[in-house]
Amino acid sequence: MRIHRRTLLKTATAAAGLVAFSRVAAALDYPTRPVRVIVGFPPGGAADIFARLIMPHLTTSLGQTFLIDNRPGAGGDIAATALVQAAPDGYTLLIASVANSINATLHPNPKFHFPADMAPISGISVVPLVMVVNPSVPAKTVPEFIAYAKSNAGKLSMASPGIGTAGHVAGELFKMTTGLDMVHVPYHGGAPALIDLMGGRVQVEFSPLPDAVGYIRAGKLRALAVTTAARSQALPDVPAMNEFVPGYEASAWWGMCAPKNTPAPIVETLNKQVNAALADAAVKDQFAKLGGSPMTGSAAEFGKFIAADTTKWAKVVKFASIKPE
Repeated sequence: MRIHRRTLLKTATAAAGLVAFSRVAAALDYPTRPVRVIVGFPPGGAADIFARLIMPHLTTSLGQTFLIDNRPGAGGDIAATALVQAAPDGYTLLIASVANSINATLHPNPKFHFPADMAPISGISVVPLVMVVNPSVPAKTVPEFIAYAKSNAGKLSMASPGIGTAGHVAGELFKMTTGLDMVHVPYHGGAPALIDLMGGRVQVEFSPLPDAVGYIRAGKLRALAVTTAARSQALPDVPAMNEFVPGYEASAWWGMCAPKNTPAPIVETLNKQVNAALADAAVKDQFAKLGGSPMTGSAAEFGKFIAADTTKWAKVVKFASIKPE
């Protein structure tokens, strides 16, 4: 029996339509089982903490458990790879971060390209870094530090939590925009970098605010500026860097992504619920204690933010010739 080409095309079109209809129907029913949320860093870190502040709201509002799955390693790339390989059905999500933006250039991954292979859902939190110096450094303002560093070109050491970290690229952006020559000293983590900074073995660091704020308040470190566009409520008397270096902005951020081609109704549902959680007074209070601010907005806005952030850090990585460890 011969089957005409036209009949085959009609059958294929009908089948494709049925699959599409099934996906839409499943999306409208979402979620009907527990959802796995991958975090690319260990329990207790900022990514993990911010995720755990949001997940109870999603569990309550959507009627299914949102389970944290910590998969640390490769600066977040292990978690990102797991997301890309997951089905685009909304049951595997990722807590993305500035590390993903940086890694897109620092660690090019043949298995995926961030952000092209992810569906942005919503921002969660943005946290400033803070430029801190050892109290022995004579500069008490950013302009004074710039003048001091220029008169001591190549003699000052800039600590960071590691090569390619937010603190590292924020410092390189500062060097790029001010023309300063400082020696980068990478550590394996923020704690040892801050210990050596307080000990005077290095002079300056761009540290995530939650890591350094206690030492600043105790007078063990001097804060010269926060790196976000506006001042931080946690340190209201500390100026923003762009008050002295126009256009400078650097921040640590976290948000939620899904695999590419996740149905729009699922993305919209999750975006709505994440934004509702961020509007909760108790969540805002917890974020403020951590030095963070809610990162609200649409999925499209979050996607544009990720694209711009990735482009910005690509320029810095290439300018500073940063190579992965």
